Amino acid sequence: MIFAAGFGTRMGELTKDRPKPLIEVAGHTLIDHALGWVEGFGTQTIVANLHYKAEMLRDHLSGRDVLFSEETPDILETGGGLKAALPLLGDGPVFTMNCDAVWSGPNPLGHLAARWDPHEMDALLLCVPLRQAVGHSGTGDFLQDRDGRLLRGPGEVYSGLQIMKPGVVKAVQDTVFSLNKVWNILLENGRVFGASYPGQWCDVGQPSGITLAESMLRAPNA
Repeated sequence: MIFAAGFGTRMGELTKDRPKPLIEVAGHTLIDHALGWVEGFGTQTIVANLHYKAEMLRDHLSGRDVLFSEETPDILETGGGLKAALPLLGDGPVFTMNCDAVWSGPNPLGHLAARWDPHEMDALLLCVPLRQAVGHSGTGDFLQDRDGRLLRGPGEVYSGLQIMKPGVVKAVQDTVFSLNKVWNILLENGRVFGASYPGQWCDVGQPSGITLAESMLRAPNA
């Protein structure tokens, strides 16, 4: 599941005439950067949710093996968007991925999948150590205990990529809600784990992120 429905308001003028996933970084749109990793990993079903300037994304992705979950008349946030898309995604665990980040390193989906344990976990979040989160000025989102279970607090940055079982999402009665609501339920039960990404990651949520991401990709180890 690729989240592509948002308004991209932090991008200012750049998203007045296009959705954020169609902003270019190093000659490729953000959604194409994301799809490159997804297709390289080899997932069988790919779904993108659409809302803001949906037709532009439909046209851009025409001919690609991507299904669409269109959110109308209202945008549903991340949790609601995933819940609405579940009929397209099926019953098994799903990846969810923001498309406003650029990665440098091993395939993040493969790195996450290698650490997934469905017996212990209901969600596995890919997190980035602060020193590898290019341009990030915060203190991080999660701490890991010695077994990899997550706690909220200053530590590593959530990358926008996770594996999640859909059952808890289905159980939420709301239509519009954030994935934070699901994580809060799972955190109480000790069922949310983290995996640390060994490469670099850059959030392209605002215009300055474009230059930072392009510099990261030009680096010798990219």
